[in-house]
Amino acid sequence: MNKLWLVPVGFLLAFSCDTADEIEAEIDCQSICDRYAECFDDGYDVSACQDRCEDNIDTGDIEQRDVDECSDCIDDKSCTGAAFSCASECLSVVP
Repeated sequence: MNKLWLVPVGFLLAFSCDTADEIEAEIDCQSICDRYAECFDDGYDVSACQDRCEDNIDTGDIEQRDVDECSDCIDDKSCTGAAFSCASECLSVVP
């Protein structure tokens, strides 16, 4: 049986995984940067923060795991609670 069809399927799966990771990073970075602006600085440049966050993931300066930990930590906390209890999780993502 010819298994040449496996090659395109493999590429498709690899591409879809990369795309899903990029979408997850974009959503997480956006929500973290939005939350920072909401809690600490109304004039904060959310777009620049998101770009910086995504670029840092792409270059390996931070990992998706770091962004996930920050996002999970601030998700259910008040601004004050997030500031005190999530500083170590979010320090590498936002200032």
